[in-house]
Amino acid sequence: MKPKNRLQKQVVELSAQLPTITSTQQAWAFRKCFKHYALMKTDGTSTCTACGDSWKSEHTLANTLCGCTCPHCGMNLETLHTRKRKFRQTEYFGIVTTFKGWQVLRYFYMQSYQKKGEPAHYFVTEVVQRWITPQGKSVVLARLRPMNYWYDTWQFGTDLEVRTDKEAYDIVPTAIYPRQRVLPEIKRNGFKGEYHRLTPYELFHAILTDNKAETLLKTGQFAVLRHFVRAKYKSIANYWPSIRICIRNGYIITDGAMWCDYVDGLRRQQKDVHSPKYLCPTNLAAEHDRVMAEICTRREREEKLRKRRKAVEDELRFQALKSKFFGLCFTDGKIHVHVLESVQEHLEEGAAMHHCVFDSAYYLKEHSLILSATIAGKRIETIEVSLQTLKVVQSRGICNQTTEYHDQIVNLVNANKSLIQQRMKATA
Repeated sequence: MKPKNRLQKQVVELSAQLPTITSTQQAWAFRKCFKHYALMKTDGTSTCTACGDSWKSEHTLANTLCGCTCPHCGMNLETLHTRKRKFRQTEYFGIVTTFKGWQVLRYFYMQSYQKKGEPAHYFVTEVVQRWITPQGKSVVLARLRPMNYWYDTWQFGTDLEVRTDKEAYDIVPTAIYPRQRVLPEIKRNGFKGEYHRLTPYELFHAILTDNKAETLLKTGQFAVLRHFVRAKYKSIANYWPSIRICIRNGYIITDGAMWCDYVDGLRRQQKDVHSPKYLCPTNLAAEHDRVMAEICTRREREEKLRKRRKAVEDELRFQALKSKFFGLCFTDGKIHVHVLESVQEHLEEGAAMHHCVFDSAYYLKEHSLILSATIAGKRIETIEVSLQTLKVVQSRGICNQTTEYHDQIVNLVNANKSLIQQRMKATA
């Protein structure tokens, strides 16, 4: 799109003055970004996919395990035993530089085409430029790309133009050229050449626009910095007092996401999140798991209490609906079937059998009767009978599974449905 403001117009003018990528930079990128292979034959002959030359080696086992170096072009090669003759790879290469007071991040799309017996062919073109001011404002120049999820489908016939800033333009390059130039402001804010698993733009923008990010970088809290740069849904302000305590005590947080979850857990337990005793655990993972387990146990305890209260609240209503069936039971000599006679019994049945007979409040369904089938006192299946049709609607074992006694239980209930019918007529 056309540049609309002063910064965009300035960037368009300066971009036209940038030097093109040099042959030295291209050669370095081709060597570092792409895999090059030594294609080995059974007779020990190897062919380099970088230069296309062949040679014969007597130490085939060592070459296979450790790779080798091409004696003709000096390329480090990965050995392959394959009949494949053609290889195509796509990678990105980055250059970090400055230009007339701007920090410039340049990204190049590269392809290699390697064919056995021929020198490799390479294609390289610049697809994205990110221009950053010392204050952290940025302008993106990029080639056009289709509106889909594939970032590699650039339209190479288009020019580098001003684009709306999107994640697709924050490219993670396979390699960054080692000779880098950065603004004095970026060095001042703590950058020493390492990106700490962030993209150059993510790191530079963070330390130029947020003094908390600058502090994290200078104090070595790289995991926390990375977490808050990437997890945009979380605000660092909510954790900053606790982070400062860690910094004052010389504690390095090794996992930002886990530590934040741990602090959230401490808050839910109403622990002091300003105490180094809690904020600086020796084993973060173990303490995180312990706190999460305690929260889970507490939640389960509260859920059980809630269910007990619900059982008490629903008991009178249940009694009015189903008391006429209380005491109903029958057996075939091995399997015993009886009616559940309280909401508490439904709660215990659901907990023991791991199904939803209590959670779904089957005991309050006017036209359903719930029975339990047992053998020698052990629960086998829970049965729902329709009081409208006197048919078994469902009979479920543990975790809603069907047991080997399922057909026998259903037949037993069907054989005694007259007993259920008698109870219904007696109160009609």
